[in-house]
Amino acid sequence: MVRISGISTQDRFLINKPETDLFFYFCVSRYIYFQALNTTPYNKARIEQLIRQFRLDKEEFLDLMSEGLKNKLTWEDVFKEEIQLSHLKRIDRIFSKGLSYYLDPNPPIQSKESSIFYRKEKFGTDLNLASKKIVSQFEELKLSLSGLAKLSDVKMERALPIYLVSQDANAIAKEVRGMLYPTFRKDPKKFLEALIGKLADSNILVFEFVEHPSLKEKSNIDGFFLQPNVIVLRRNQDYFKREIFTLAHELGHFLLNKEEVESMDYDKLATGTSTKIESWCNKFAFAFLAGDLMNDLDNFPEISTSTDYSFEEIKSISDRTHLSFTAILTYMVKTKKMTGAVYGFMRKEQEESIQAKKDLERKKRELEKEMGKKTMGVQAKPIQSPLFVSAIQTAFYDGVINEYELCKALHLKPEQLEKYLR
Repeated sequence: MVRISGISTQDRFLINKPETDLFFYFCVSRYIYFQALNTTPYNKARIEQLIRQFRLDKEEFLDLMSEGLKNKLTWEDVFKEEIQLSHLKRIDRIFSKGLSYYLDPNPPIQSKESSIFYRKEKFGTDLNLASKKIVSQFEELKLSLSGLAKLSDVKMERALPIYLVSQDANAIAKEVRGMLYPTFRKDPKKFLEALIGKLADSNILVFEFVEHPSLKEKSNIDGFFLQPNVIVLRRNQDYFKREIFTLAHELGHFLLNKEEVESMDYDKLATGTSTKIESWCNKFAFAFLAGDLMNDLDNFPEISTSTDYSFEEIKSISDRTHLSFTAILTYMVKTKKMTGAVYGFMRKEQEESIQAKKDLERKKRELEKEMGKKTMGVQAKPIQSPLFVSAIQTAFYDGVINEYELCKALHLKPEQLEKYLR
């Protein structure tokens, strides 16, 4: 490991390049030299391209740049012939590309292949900055894997056919369920892991991202699909069934080959209107997860006060399918087996029950703290697709990446490496 003096731990992270990269050395040496001067030459075109890609207007960009400052920065303050290092760091807090990206003299890549933001005008959700950064991060990872596949013996192509919105979603769900549905597991997280593994067998690459609880701004999306075969999910630690439904919904987008970035708003699903594609993906997700119990859902009697709201019956179907209680309620509204008023009442009851459990857990933690009992908070780790692990391992065996890059990709400590190379 090369030790570079004169750069703080934070700055080393911002530069964000492996020490084996010659360009890294170039950027570091230039960074150290200009740090003493507090300014550096930079590639303005790359920053302007990111502003366009993230769909920020000038005022939005300057507002983000000026966070925490007494006086708002102007365009002229930021973009001088040489840029202040403090401004460059502020820019990287917005885009998280690493300082070397802005020092690179090469022109930025701006093509439909490089970003969904150039392929698609509108999304199902008005994305906040955190969401745009997540989408860009996984788009870059997808492109990196595509490059690795070309240099090593890795097959990453789409394996399943493309279906049409005009085809019956229930029939397609029944067809692909036989290929993609894993052995049922009662534990929702274990079922999610099994489903991700099963999709990997058909060259569908699923990623999870986990947001730290202390993040100032969290993403406002639940999942998205990137052509040709990448699905990304936000970890829902408290409601794995919701994450499972998101995966099934995004699988629908994969089957139609229609990209989308979205939040799964169940209230909107129940009472709002949807596009043909979203309606198809929702129907597919219900049918894919329900399986043979779809008949039970379709033959369900009308839910009202006279049937005691059918709480136990709905819970029974939820337990046997990994369809969440809320997801089943939305289906009942859509199939006119429940009125909006009944739906609202049951959702309120459910939310109050969930909140009561959270309050109980919080009080328990507070009591343990008062008693001096230490509670170990462990950061959740994303589920890794076997397809991704296999691709990285193959690239390493073929000499395309080194040990450092393998450990970085799989989030491994050096002492864990041997386990992944058996």
